[in-house]
Amino acid sequence: MKKLFLMIFLVLSILSACNSSKLNLSEIDGLSNELQDKVDSNLRLQSINVKNGSYIIFHSSGEVEVDLDTQGNTIIIKFNVRNSKDDVVKQHIYYLTTDSNHDVIDVQVDGESIPFDVITT
Repeated sequence: MKKLFLMIFLVLSILSACNSSKLNLSEIDGLSNELQDKVDSNLRLQSINVKNGSYIIFHSSGEVEVDLDTQGNTIIIKFNVRNSKDDVVKQHIYYLTTDSNHDVIDVQVDGESIPFDVITT
């Protein structure tokens, strides 16, 4: 009985590890010089696609909070901007990894969907 329980536990552990999502969004401090040269500071939202993910560059004044959600095959990146009274625009850089289950990215700023100004590969 113990062996059967152990076998079932091992099979379930392996299956759950195989189904785990690679979906992740993390803020990073900066880009390499090569990638930074591709960034246009006049654009509000830009994506630079690389082999294993995408750099999402968001220019905004104020403090930015970010949340990641999914709905079907869509990744929803939610930016909430607070204290935007400051006229100084800051560059916020995020690294997004996805999996094959998600092929659409919807970016929302304060609840409103906005398109990417540029997507670079």
